[in-house]
Amino acid sequence: MSTRDILHVDMDAFFAAVEQRDRPELCGKPVVVGAGPHERGVVSTCSYEARPFGVRSAMPSREAFRLCPQAVFLLPDMPRYAAVSRQMFATLERFTPLVEPVSVDEAFLDVTGAKGLFGAPEKIAASVRAAIRAELNLTASVGVAGNKFLAKLAGELCKPDGLAVVPRDRAAVLAFLAPLPVGRLWGVGKVTCSLLEQHGYKLIGDLQRASEASLAPIVGPHATGHLLRLAFGEDERAVETDFEEKSISREHTFPVDCRDPERLRATLRDLADDVGSRLREAGKFAGVGRLKLRWADFQTLTRQRTFPLPVCDDFTLRHLALELFEAEPLIQPVRLIGFGVGGFAAERQEQLDLFAEPANRRARDEKLCHTVDRLREKLGKDHIVRADAVRKRKRAEGERSQNSGARTEARKPSQEKD
Repeated sequence: MSTRDILHVDMDAFFAAVEQRDRPELCGKPVVVGAGPHERGVVSTCSYEARPFGVRSAMPSREAFRLCPQAVFLLPDMPRYAAVSRQMFATLERFTPLVEPVSVDEAFLDVTGAKGLFGAPEKIAASVRAAIRAELNLTASVGVAGNKFLAKLAGELCKPDGLAVVPRDRAAVLAFLAPLPVGRLWGVGKVTCSLLEQHGYKLIGDLQRASEASLAPIVGPHATGHLLRLAFGEDERAVETDFEEKSISREHTFPVDCRDPERLRATLRDLADDVGSRLREAGKFAGVGRLKLRWADFQTLTRQRTFPLPVCDDFTLRHLALELFEAEPLIQPVRLIGFGVGGFAAERQEQLDLFAEPANRRARDEKLCHTVDRLREKLGKDHIVRADAVRKRKRAEGERSQNSGARTEARKPSQEKD
């Protein structure tokens, strides 16, 4: 068995817990963070008070409202959650430098070398939970085991606000895993789980008694080896501290399916600008751009194209996003539109020649975008916007004003009659 000591730390209902912490009047109430109760979109997370009603993450918000109409629905405040996340990771890094972020509120820690300072792994886990509670006034669940798979599984089983330790003895590990459903195995989604259950493999213990020959026809030879290793508690993955995003993307779901090409273009420009800002913040250049469209009937298409040179400026990103969009006929109203980039490079593979066109234009564009980033950071994002976005806002305000005037005129005769 592994000689590593791994902790899996997972904050409990993170977004909802931050809201309840900062707004005491929400404590004890079902809280749903995500899209509004009557809007398109999904639940990001919900408090534990909402879960007995059947509310869960990734559920459509309208369904969550149907199940729990008394819940308090809140839009996500990502800057605030990100700030708390940074505090959480700073706390974790006091115990070990070997911290692998899994998400904004979840991480693996390798504490093998920290036992001399902080004691046994379970004692470190208790100290981590105590520090998070004392410093953030939030709770976390922690799993302790000899590898990442078992640590994560233990942490999931002890939520919320729990601590679970998986024994190191092989027989004890097999006994711990055997009664759990196969869906608990890493990588087993709904389809694979259904296939396994149809063939009589409902529990991890069933897989422990299976052979490769019996499983391969069901899930394929590669997946068979993976499943059997996990069923016996084997996972050799190390905690990786050099974590890099493989892609950066933004999406927008329209409250009502959108048929207006100009509105779709304006939304796409905003998404491309946001992707560009995040790309520059990460110090990366993108080699590939991707468009995503989801039609009213939920069919989804993606289109991508490679940039001639890795880029990070908004102008090039917008141009590619719009080119991909214009190449697709609007066969239906659009439910969701998105733009993303990938194929990252830390620096250009070919340097720009400042005295050649269009290279010098690209250099100026990048410099301008970096300047705008600094201004937005100093003055606020809403104070620095594109000219076309300002015109769009003014048109919308004018339309609302005209509509309001029309309604006022329509009411006048009845008011005068009274």
